[in-house]
Amino acid sequence: MELGWLLWGTAVLLLLHVLMELSPTVNFALRIGFYCLLCLVSSALAAAACLLINGGRTVKNMRIIRAVVRTFKYFFGLRFEVKGLENFKVEGPAIIVSNHQSVLDMMGLMEVLPDNCVQVGKRELMFMGSVGLIMYLGGVIFINRKSTSSAKMVMSEVAKTMVAENVKVWVYPEGTRNCTGDLLPFKKGAFHLAVQAQVPVIPVVYSSFTSFYNPKTKLFTSGKIKVEVLPPIETKGLTSDDVTDLSDRCFSTMRETLFRLSGRPS
Repeated sequence: MELGWLLWGTAVLLLLHVLMELSPTVNFALRIGFYCLLCLVSSALAAAACLLINGGRTVKNMRIIRAVVRTFKYFFGLRFEVKGLENFKVEGPAIIVSNHQSVLDMMGLMEVLPDNCVQVGKRELMFMGSVGLIMYLGGVIFINRKSTSSAKMVMSEVAKTMVAENVKVWVYPEGTRNCTGDLLPFKKGAFHLAVQAQVPVIPVVYSSFTSFYNPKTKLFTSGKIKVEVLPPIETKGLTSDDVTDLSDRCFSTMRETLFRLSGRPS
């Protein structure tokens, strides 16, 4: 009986391997399915560890989450080449902004995430089972993107908390995933937040995933991701009138860096 199950299991694995080699669609679906399963299972295990070690919701849990997620890259054959980590070493709080490409961004985020840093995410993520639970325990700040007044109120509270608790806040200014190899126009919430709190903006740029990951063409293989943490942009003395200029400067610098890291002409 046990030998029979072993033979059947081996046959199924061989069949899946052949299908993955022959069909990009099957390969993509299986790899994405495994990634989602890995996220759910790892989140549940990490949540238990966070509750046992730190007792509840705190940014300290991000150290546990970071350690767990950093193992994911080995399952998918991804390599990270990181430069500029010293630029995170600013005294006091800061706003970190980065480009947002896909569901795989979590791996890139945890590869460079500094201590005492929380993320801003859409409220819907909170209801994604164990993934939502671990985000909550890690201190992720959830905003309702459908309610402008609610989002502004939350961001105002974030500014106060950031300064009072000396934490950095990670924001995706594009507002949504974008796997085109370029940047979408930036929303200005992160920059209003930086100016309101008078804290620096630290841009982080990830090279384009399009050479190894593209949902439209069902491409998902191994690959290398270049990451660069850019020098902080000071906001001391700036007012709300300077937010547009600050956002535009950051966008231009990050776009130029994105093209350079991706080997694409400006």
